[in-house]
Amino acid sequence: MMQIPADIPAWLAIPVALLLILGSLIALIGTLGLLRLPNFYQRIHGPAITVTLGAGCFLIASMLYFTVLQQRIVIHELLITVFIMLTAPVTSMLLMRTAVYRSLRKNKDE
Repeated sequence: MMQIPADIPAWLAIPVALLLILGSLIALIGTLGLLRLPNFYQRIHGPAITVTLGAGCFLIASMLYFTVLQQRIVIHELLITVFIMLTAPVTSMLLMRTAVYRSLRKNKDE
């Protein structure tokens, strides 16, 4: 069973904390873009772009922390990264294509 150390070395704590703060700020910016932008086509860009960058910061912080904690290279997060990098852009493109199709169809019916 893995035990959590009482104190983490500063050389590890600082980059991990900075990556977590950066990832949180990026996610916050994406959320604000989702809330503030006027239409669907503009709103989709905030979460679509920031989900990959923010999640990347979280995953790098996790890899650093657990690599030092377990004293071996931990790369499980790479699988998560590949999954996010493949699915997030595809989902965004499908949502945008659906919106374009619906608006074209709506204009055709009128």
